[in-house]
Amino acid sequence: MAILECIPNFSEGRDPIILEALRQSIIQAGDVALLHHAADPDHHRAVYTFAGEASAVCEAAYRAVGTAAQYIDLTRHRGVHPRMGATDVLPLVPLKDISLTECADYARALGERIGRDLALPVYLYEAAASRPERVNLADVRRGGYELLRENISLPQRQPDFGPAHVGPAGACIVGARDLLIAFNVFLQTSDVSIAQAIARRLRGANGGYTGVKALGLLVEGKAQVSMNITQVWAVSLAQIVADIQQQAQAAHTEIDHSELIGLMPWRTLTHAMHEDALIDAAHGLHLGDFTLRRVLEIALHEAGSDVGLLGP
Repeated sequence: MAILECIPNFSEGRDPIILEALRQSIIQAGDVALLHHAADPDHHRAVYTFAGEASAVCEAAYRAVGTAAQYIDLTRHRGVHPRMGATDVLPLVPLKDISLTECADYARALGERIGRDLALPVYLYEAAASRPERVNLADVRRGGYELLRENISLPQRQPDFGPAHVGPAGACIVGARDLLIAFNVFLQTSDVSIAQAIARRLRGANGGYTGVKALGLLVEGKAQVSMNITQVWAVSLAQIVADIQQQAQAAHTEIDHSELIGLMPWRTLTHAMHEDALIDAAHGLHLGDFTLRRVLEIALHEAGSDVGLLGP
């Protein structure tokens, strides 16, 4: 049976009623397991992680997009994280018995349904992208909701599916990709320029770490290095955190704590085959509130979907 993971990012991190409505739209869709969800008021963003049989995951994702469009108004949304839609980004990730190419086919079909039945502009990205300049999420989302309202009628900004006009729910970016780790490091300073300088050095596009995308933000009064690690087997998270610590100390500050968004695969923490090693590795990353349920394989196992250990 083909098993997919879906990790929609919604532009809502504050209203518990809307967050619960999003949760219900996922779990009531049927044969999927909600593995994790978290919301952040400063980013004004929520991330839900669920998995299951491919068609069931797509149905749950479709319903969640509809709920987000009903409740979230981008004309009134303000947060520190870039966004282009109520459901800002909707990635599908192959976990078992399905290739990335097949996953991309599911993403295109889901995007077409969202555009047609929910009347939302849909842009395809990563493995599902329809053109080279839309592979990179940052390129698709550049300028956010506000710029999209101005230029969606331009030929280069025409959506892949749905109408070429923007309503309060904005657009939805749908794609297929491999596993990703969303990881934030908070510094013991409010000087966001330090986080921005560190982020520039870490980025793969700037000659830093392969597959690392990074931003410097001010969150909860602290400078934050916000990262997406898109090639999880090509880099060492421990090495990245050690590098951040070294750069922070050179700027006369320290790491305060780290934050994992969603889940991470076992082997990105450690290759050791016992749970104590996972806890030790997480503490070395300054993840003070880490629990074993934040490991993807453990969360899947507890949900009744055993995929084995992921990775090389």
